[in-house]
Amino acid sequence: MSLDLQNKRALVVGLGKSGVASALFLKSRGARVTVSDSKPEAELRSEILLLLDHGITVETGGHGDRTFRGQDLIVVSPGVPFDAPQLEQARALGEPVIGEVELAAQFLPGPIVAITGANGKTTTTTLAAEIIAAGKFHTLVGGNIGTPAISFADQAKPDTWTVLEVSSFQLETIVSFRPRIAVILNITPDHLDRHKTFTNYVNAKARILENQQPDDFAVLNADDPTTAGLAGRTRAQLFWFSRKKEVEKGSFVRGGQIFFRDGKSEREIMPLAEIPLKGAHNLENVLAGVSIGVLAGCQSGQIRAAVRTFKAVEHRLEFVATVAGVDYFNDSKATNVDATIKALESFPANVHLILGGKDKGSDYSVLNELLRARVKRVYTIGAAAAKIESQIAGTEIVPSQTLENAIRRARESAATGDVVLLAPACASFDQFENYEHRGRIFKEIVHSLAAGK
Repeated sequence: MSLDLQNKRALVVGLGKSGVASALFLKSRGARVTVSDSKPEAELRSEILLLLDHGITVETGGHGDRTFRGQDLIVVSPGVPFDAPQLEQARALGEPVIGEVELAAQFLPGPIVAITGANGKTTTTTLAAEIIAAGKFHTLVGGNIGTPAISFADQAKPDTWTVLEVSSFQLETIVSFRPRIAVILNITPDHLDRHKTFTNYVNAKARILENQQPDDFAVLNADDPTTAGLAGRTRAQLFWFSRKKEVEKGSFVRGGQIFFRDGKSEREIMPLAEIPLKGAHNLENVLAGVSIGVLAGCQSGQIRAAVRTFKAVEHRLEFVATVAGVDYFNDSKATNVDATIKALESFPANVHLILGGKDKGSDYSVLNELLRARVKRVYTIGAAAAKIESQIAGTEIVPSQTLENAIRRARESAATGDVVLLAPACASFDQFENYEHRGRIFKEIVHSLAAGK
């Protein structure tokens, strides 16, 4: 059911990508729109000019209490804490406060696939969209990656599948968001600087299931105890994926092949040998993608073809170059400790690991067993360096401050056959705009080494 926005007063809080998209959409539907952001005007110049061109009022440098009063709708960006005082006050006054994904859901007429998890979201979302498209369905892909969901409102038709990566921050602000297929890949500690406790984080992730009905589908990781424990929180039909055991309903591995069971019959999908992605975690992503594809109505051959030709997502265990016999991999998207563990598990030994950035309340000591077994040296960078250095053990630590220093020191130490891996276990916002920026800089520096600079 679409909201009537004509002549309504709407406030968008936060001028990130989704905030700008929300403001432009609300304006296009006849709302009187104001945008508020705590950043100074100088940091938002291009966004401000765009919004002013569309007749949208802009407030920067802080959030005025009056700005939040008398609004018919408040749309909050994922980067803005849901418990910010102005938002608490607005809710107390009865003003509706939602996120951009909830806004989009009101205007997307076709089925939604929503994918969340601590790790693997981007790869699985991209793969699922390619599988559904291979099934000859009209498909749009975005959300927490790439294009904000609200940008699809004018493109989506009743038969369009919209495939969305959704974060815990986005799920905090849903009201009626109801995916036809909801997927939880895994849940390990992340964003504890914002959610405060692991229980709060789990509850935020679980909200992806709360509005589902019996004709919807929930796809959960049978190998992840926290995720499997959420099975009782959905009214949807439950399907699983597992790389360790056979499941009654869902996708699994047997004898080097992927199979899918629907509870009545079993079908063979493809051999493991055809999967082009590295690492056990990517097998889990493929299994989730297979379940999504079957439930969306794709044929086995279509799923197999899409997986076989799938290219790794940028900044996710991405091979960059071989320089003087040393392989360089960019896993800038490894923004938490569990993602770094998965990256290290993809390499048997001789790793030079770059760690650090903005801490998210993580415990880095859980890396120590892998560091002892597989890592020659750790190069620390960024604001979290001191904390990381105090918690890790089992290998040589090289304090490096910056990413460029770390890469150049790793180059000096690495021998033929070694791997230099950026898998920082931290957010990027201390030294970079985002993880993509960090990954691009890593690749630029590595390519300059390859060119002999």
